[in-house]
Amino acid sequence: MAEYILRALGGDDLEVFSAGTDPRPVHPLTIRVLQEIHIDAGDAVSKGIDQFIGKDFDYIITVCDRTRDQCASFPGHHTPIHWGFDDPSAVEGDEENQLKAFRRVRGEIITRIRNWIAVANK
Repeated sequence: MAEYILRALGGDDLEVFSAGTDPRPVHPLTIRVLQEIHIDAGDAVSKGIDQFIGKDFDYIITVCDRTRDQCASFPGHHTPIHWGFDDPSAVEGDEENQLKAFRRVRGEIITRIRNWIAVANK
């Protein structure tokens, strides 16, 4: 979710990649809640961090604590940033309850990215 939101809010000035330490298929509710805000993530696929070894990054932004710990030793010179968000796919219950979690996390991601972009562009 964060990858597509950062692409949408960051514009052409940012090159954005996303990867996980344990890639799983993209949750259908991720696609749905992004579509609600007019972001098309229909081509989203999960990628592992191994495929980015050797690539230079200015920032590595982690969005969950487990990933932060595992990415702490990612090679190269970059600024690490950690934003801890709940995993909405871990929420149990009916679809409406899950949608509320995905929407809440989507909102938190948007707020964090907007704030980061405002500070980074100063």
